[in-house]
Amino acid sequence: MPFVKYHLPCSECGGSDPVSQNDDGSAYCFSCNTYFKDYGTAEVQQDNITDFESYQPRQDGASFNALTDRGISIETAKKYGVKSTTTVGGQVTSHLYPFYSNGEQVATKIRKQNKQFAWQGDSKETGLFGEQLFKSGGKFITIVEGECDAMAAYELLGSKWPVVSIKSGAQGGARDVKNSLEFLESFETVVICFDSDDVGKQGAKAIAKLLKPNKAKLMTLPEGFKDPNDMLKSRKHTAFVSAFWDAKTYTPSGILNLSTQLEAYRKLQTEKKDSIPYPWHGLNAKLEGMRSGELVTLTGGTGLGKSSVTREIEHWLINHTKDNVGIVALEENWARTAEGIMSIEANAKLHLNSVKEEVGEDELLDVYRKVFMGENEGRVWIHAHLGVNHLDDIFSKLRYLIVGLDCKWVVVDHLHMLVLQALDGDERKAIDSIMHRLRSLVEETGVGMILVSHLRRVDGNRGHENGIETGLSHLRGSQSIAQLSDAVISLERNQQSDDDVEASTTKVRVLKSRYTGDVGVACSLMYNGDTGRLDEIPSEDDYSAFDGDEL
Repeated sequence: MPFVKYHLPCSECGGSDPVSQNDDGSAYCFSCNTYFKDYGTAEVQQDNITDFESYQPRQDGASFNALTDRGISIETAKKYGVKSTTTVGGQVTSHLYPFYSNGEQVATKIRKQNKQFAWQGDSKETGLFGEQLFKSGGKFITIVEGECDAMAAYELLGSKWPVVSIKSGAQGGARDVKNSLEFLESFETVVICFDSDDVGKQGAKAIAKLLKPNKAKLMTLPEGFKDPNDMLKSRKHTAFVSAFWDAKTYTPSGILNLSTQLEAYRKLQTEKKDSIPYPWHGLNAKLEGMRSGELVTLTGGTGLGKSSVTREIEHWLINHTKDNVGIVALEENWARTAEGIMSIEANAKLHLNSVKEEVGEDELLDVYRKVFMGENEGRVWIHAHLGVNHLDDIFSKLRYLIVGLDCKWVVVDHLHMLVLQALDGDERKAIDSIMHRLRSLVEETGVGMILVSHLRRVDGNRGHENGIETGLSHLRGSQSIAQLSDAVISLERNQQSDDDVEASTTKVRVLKSRYTGDVGVACSLMYNGDTGRLDEIPSEDDYSAFDGDEL
């Protein structure tokens, strides 16, 4: 039955144009060899198509010819067994590409001049195009995307080195290679020369991952050339050979050969970012400040001042850097967050109506202008949505804060509100996933991130509200919080103490410091009931030396 539509997308392999559709609604993908019984409803059957009699040319009239439109000689066509059918006047109507299995031809791929494709025979179990021509073992073999590219590359390399082709396009290349993996592994080096577009690059890496380490090399064609056939037609033999010898050994993402990284290392040194100090001396002594490209987790029990600490840090970043600051506060609206930062500036609890009345509207607006406008115009950005958020939506906004609005510092308050958006019954898995996404975002963008996290409830008579010493094991939900954080800072306070000073004093303990390795109690912060501020005191244990009036 004849094809009536061509260059349609494939829902199976993702190709944009490899599908041809018949007049009865069925279709065939020439990239992944998938048959669609009803292309309109995408009902898929993995049956191989062999009955294209009305479409296929008669092969008994085919002969060896130079593929002049492709710049391929008759000698190379004969080498690869590629025949052509022609009109009476000698015009080429189709190319016939033979495919073999165990040394026997079992299928023919037919290419019409209008770029229609079809198969005769069983294509499922065939090897790579041209595989039967070359003995196993040797120094080099090259893999390309298409049959004409294979013949072109063979000529470009002086007809000296084996060249084969996958049979179903870059997206199905890895599947094709699996059938010939033993053959390819017999060569010392496998050079992968795919098209220079994104699909080609991804397909090349997918094949490289199947081969043993250090065996695959990825070849990059000179700018302006899509594939080997382009270079053959332009007679760029020397340039192709140079690209062949310059092919780079494939290494998985994240694996580096340090002998090649000197310039990258030198660049890192010249771009070294200075540390931004924390508002408290003791914490700086432990951590030597905070840095871009680091993920810092702040944790503590309920009601121990995590929000107060984050607001102090937010205000500090606004006043002591010129960087844009992003705030994602998932438990309060933007106005409450803004007032919390304004309260630090004003040394007053501006969220209280009584304090607002005492301060007056004019002074309140002056504080707002000082913190968020004037010299700070356009520097502070706040996530304004309170309530249910889709996790992907939150991450999209996080990315926009960092990339779109150039926020160098981002505060996320808090982790477990993110977990609620992803929770499907397994809190640990949800935390693992979110922490890896946050870590990747930090690594990718170089943002400095402060993440607020909760502690799990502890067994026994004393809990976090009684000021127990915390450890990394107290982090709620997953070890990934500690593993993926550059620093973990914990807050401890005995809220139940009869001593007012002790009940108002928070120990700041460093549980992890990847940068310095220095852990332990960093400082103590006393909550000032009049101002709402956290004042650092010089000793974490000697409360008797102070009273509230002196602080």
